[in-house]
Amino acid sequence: MINIRKLESDLWESADLLRAGSKLTSNQYCMPVLGLIFLRYAYSRYKMVEREILQGRPSRGGRVMPVEASDFAAKSALYLPKEAQYDYLLNLPEDISAAGLVNKDGHSMTSLGEVVNNAMQLIEDQREQLVGVLPNSYTDFSDEILSDLLRIFNNAALDEIGGDIIGRIYEYFLNKFAKNIASDDGVFFTPKSLVKMIVNIIEPTGGVLLDPACGSGGMFIQSGDFVNATGMNATSTMTFYGQEKVEYNAQLCLMNMAVHGLTVLIKSGDQANTFYYDAHNLAGCCDYVMANPPFNVDKVKAESCESAKRLPFGMPSINKHKEVGNANYLWISYFYSYLNETGRAGFVMASSATDSQGKDKTIRESLVKTGHVDAMVSVGNNFFYTKSLPCSLWFFDKGKAAPIKDKVLFIDARNYYTVVDRTLNEWTDWQLKNLNAIVWLYRGEVDKYAALLNEYHAALGSDKAFAEQVHELSEKAKVLRVEAKKAVEAAEKREKRKTQEAYDAKIAEITETLTIAKEANRLYEKFGDGVYADVPGLCKIASLSEIEEKGWSLTPGAYVGVAPVEDDGLDFEERMAEIHKELLSLQAESNDLMDTISQNLKEMGL
Repeated sequence: MINIRKLESDLWESADLLRAGSKLTSNQYCMPVLGLIFLRYAYSRYKMVEREILQGRPSRGGRVMPVEASDFAAKSALYLPKEAQYDYLLNLPEDISAAGLVNKDGHSMTSLGEVVNNAMQLIEDQREQLVGVLPNSYTDFSDEILSDLLRIFNNAALDEIGGDIIGRIYEYFLNKFAKNIASDDGVFFTPKSLVKMIVNIIEPTGGVLLDPACGSGGMFIQSGDFVNATGMNATSTMTFYGQEKVEYNAQLCLMNMAVHGLTVLIKSGDQANTFYYDAHNLAGCCDYVMANPPFNVDKVKAESCESAKRLPFGMPSINKHKEVGNANYLWISYFYSYLNETGRAGFVMASSATDSQGKDKTIRESLVKTGHVDAMVSVGNNFFYTKSLPCSLWFFDKGKAAPIKDKVLFIDARNYYTVVDRTLNEWTDWQLKNLNAIVWLYRGEVDKYAALLNEYHAALGSDKAFAEQVHELSEKAKVLRVEAKKAVEAAEKREKRKTQEAYDAKIAEITETLTIAKEANRLYEKFGDGVYADVPGLCKIASLSEIEEKGWSLTPGAYVGVAPVEDDGLDFEERMAEIHKELLSLQAESNDLMDTISQNLKEMGL
């Protein structure tokens, strides 16, 4: 698995050295750097689609027909003219002025900055929604710095990471570069696994999708991937609408969508503040609504909200200053109001909103009584990239099937995740599928559950019982570790490292397969061949009367109870070795930090 955090750190460290050596401020440097990341990622996707187009391509006179812009349009992909391709920019001669290059308007170019500006303009010509969006200030950079930046971002790891890569790296750079730009309370990037969970549950297939707090467009990207994976074309079946108050984020969203061959109708700036404006006039019109809105926003003008309508359950509490002190239930009401008669919504919300009191509780009661609350999922700490707070995922469905019309599925997933590092957790694809499987069974979609079991068997390459496979793979891993230890000890000194690496690769392969087997077994133990059952500590289907008894709480933990204590199956020695390794890493990090502090103090003469 690609270590994206290390990638970000490496990219930042290299780019920041250059920023420190330039005369540009962080704000001047930020967007152009993101533009180069955009160029690199666009080129990666361009080459991927080009390979698809060239497969089985007809030839004339023994020569394969060259690809054209129309070929990429047919695949909903962004076409890059030669002069806008990353490799072209990377391999230009050192002396641009002597290369005889001309821009799209036929004027001579004498600097690398002019060449990169021209590349951006050529891309804007390919996609109308990008006109005036891409950075065009590259002549502010010296050729030397720009050349170094192009080299830094020519990182093969960018080819291997899907999803909202620009958004993820954008936030990292933005937080590092200019925290004042990203200082709005409650505003932070949505992690990929949460976005995937939302998309998987609302299952967009066609129609109008709105994200009224769209940021860098991660919800749109994942929805497009979901639709395309079903064999349909997201560009022709979906219409994406976005609102984004921060214009920087809206620019990034447009760039991100273009890279993925998607089109979005986006409004940005003050007139796109969703609290006060329905910028696209979509109330009651959306098939899908997805969002990760800012949590716990205060000082929202109550009169402006009331005049903007979209409040089917009334206003939340208003203070003496005629302000909404916490806007969570404004967002919740808006999301509901955007849906058409069969629409679905999925969104991230502060955990406190599931049980807040006062007017919030009154609104929540009215909402639950509609029968349109579909599912609630509790998410643990450390899922967000820059925040450690827990959250909940809310799902509405105005077209629920009759058997579950007056029921709500509660899932408590706070203890179900994979640790990426000490400050970040996520759901793996298999964990996402397991959580999704609970929703399928709640909806009576047993065929999808059965297909997942078959997918597990295919991935494991065996039809044996999952529990049996877990046991066999665990034993193999133990034997291999013992074998590795002996082999390394027996190896000559110069061969020890090579021997260890060879065994590490084998152990990693078995461990990965074992992880899949454990997830399969975890699912099968609870639901067998496809019979939904409430599982203590994990999931419960509650009726409206049960929710009323709980004071209209929508907190999953209030319904699912506590899971019985299970043997976690961890090998004590193995876990202690992992902890020791992590401790050594932390000590090294601490030593590096102390060295940096000491050096800074010396430079300050202290």
